[in-house]
Amino acid sequence: MGQLGTGEPVWNLQFDEKGNLTAPGQGTFIDDVGGRGVEDLFVFSHGWGTSQDHATALYNVMFPMIRQAAQGVPGLGTLGFAGIYWPSLWFPPTPATPPPAAAAGAPQAIGAAAAPLSAGTAEVTGAQIAASLLPGFADPEQQKTITQIGQLIDQGEAMVGSGQTDAVKQQLVTQISQLIKSLTPPGQGEDSGERALLVTSDPADAYQKAAAVFGSIPAGGAAQGVGDWFASAINGAKDAARVFSYWTMKARAGTIGQTGLARLLTALHAKSPAIRVHLIGHSFGARLVSFVLAGVGTPDDSPVRSLTLLQGAFSHWSFADAAGNPFGARGGLNALNNRVHGPLVATFSSFDWAVGVWYPKASFLAGDNLQAAPAGPDPWGGMGADGFQPVGAARTVPMPAGGGLAYGFTPNTFYRVNAASVINNTTGESFSGAHSDIQKMPVAQLIVAAAAAHA
Repeated sequence: MGQLGTGEPVWNLQFDEKGNLTAPGQGTFIDDVGGRGVEDLFVFSHGWGTSQDHATALYNVMFPMIRQAAQGVPGLGTLGFAGIYWPSLWFPPTPATPPPAAAAGAPQAIGAAAAPLSAGTAEVTGAQIAASLLPGFADPEQQKTITQIGQLIDQGEAMVGSGQTDAVKQQLVTQISQLIKSLTPPGQGEDSGERALLVTSDPADAYQKAAAVFGSIPAGGAAQGVGDWFASAINGAKDAARVFSYWTMKARAGTIGQTGLARLLTALHAKSPAIRVHLIGHSFGARLVSFVLAGVGTPDDSPVRSLTLLQGAFSHWSFADAAGNPFGARGGLNALNNRVHGPLVATFSSFDWAVGVWYPKASFLAGDNLQAAPAGPDPWGGMGADGFQPVGAARTVPMPAGGGLAYGFTPNTFYRVNAASVINNTTGESFSGAHSDIQKMPVAQLIVAAAAAHA
């Protein structure tokens, strides 16, 4: 346990990929929180990237900001903070093509037609991809599989233009696909779009389509026709590895939230029922904290007093009922909002290209069989693109550029917060845009405003 410079306690909660709390011990944590007299515990989960240093840097900025924003706010008492550390994955930075509107300084319209873009995936090597994914896997056999995927991708690149037969090339693409499939977690309801690519029975075709969707077609590839299929397929295999990282992170986040973190917070509530818990998640971490609601039992078992999702990288249908949902079924978290004894808040920004532009493209194969209504939300869209969809009487409110606490939040209500006036710095982030531009005082004030509106 550490503490802020102002004395508030900070706990680092370490989880493995199966949702087990590895440090500190559950009993130690529960006793510490109660012993320090904490009344409002802010629990924050990072998103993609396995680096503990990166997550620590995020918490070292956000926790003091939240503390500052909370000073003197009615409804909040003695504060404590907990940072979640979990084995999310990473993918090498790629020189993506920014959305066309970005060049003019305007936000990219989510779902709008745009010129062909490139995620820049073709520029990285198989070895670089494997090195980025390896820290997210503890199992030696899985590590061996990741390494082999990277080696086969690089072997394939070396074969382009070598005169090898199509049969040999087909065999290599199939081998890559089989290895990816062997690591792919099960389906997740409305979040299952990406899985079609990962478990495809025709990887040569699917990987070429992936290369087209992610802009990884080699120069002149389309004009060269069938004879150039292999170069496109190898680049598409790299795109499949990126989609695999998305899919695995979402699956893990759900597991850790629903099992490990939910179990810990339920036990905390049983021991110290007066402690109010405020859940905050960024990117794939937003899915982690949301799935706590599926694991805490009944509303009376839940200590959660607010839920704040910052540019969530998971399905915007997750809380939806069947009506208005293009999948014709309830979302995985539907009817669990009563586990939050306060508001449910999700930010979105048109400057978030990771969620608004690239995230839906990962579901392109499944999307062949399901199209959104022309004016409707993307079936495969994420929270960070447009917030909760559809959840009845959800309210859409702006995040003021100057910040503040005057949101008028009320308990048991969904809020979509348009944060484009604040979460908008795309500098140096050609792929993700402003996806991680959350370390700002107005964001901290939003978290506090949600926390103070508890029942």
